[in-house]
Amino acid sequence: MCQIFAGQPRGSYRQVTRSFRLHGHSTSVRLEAKFWEIVEEIATAQDMTTAQFLARIHDEVEETHGKVENFASLLRCACLLYLRSPPHAMEAARREVLAERTTAPPPSPAAG
Repeated sequence: MCQIFAGQPRGSYRQVTRSFRLHGHSTSVRLEAKFWEIVEEIATAQDMTTAQFLARIHDEVEETHGKVENFASLLRCACLLYLRSPPHAMEAARREVLAERTTAPPPSPAAG
C-alpha cells in the first residue's frame, strides 16, 4: 500500500517558489510542485489567472480573519478542499465570481 505514496515521482513533491505581485508588492510562496498544479487548476476553473486567484484568496482571507497567516499552508488546505469538494460547489463559486465581474462598477479614471 505505501508504494503508492513512496513510489511517486520525486518531481511532484519538490519545492517550487513562485513570485507574484500582491497589490503592487512583490512576494513569493513556496509549495510542492503538485500543489502548484492544483492551484493552477483551481484558478482556471474560476476563469482567473493564477496571480488573480492568489490575490483573490488572500483578500478574502483578510476580510474573513483580518490577517493572512501562513499563506502557503492556506493554499495547501485550499487545494485539499478543492479536491474533496463536489463539482457543483466549484461551479457555484465560479458563477459567483463571474456575476461579480458583470455587476462591478467600472474603475474610476485616475486623477491626473
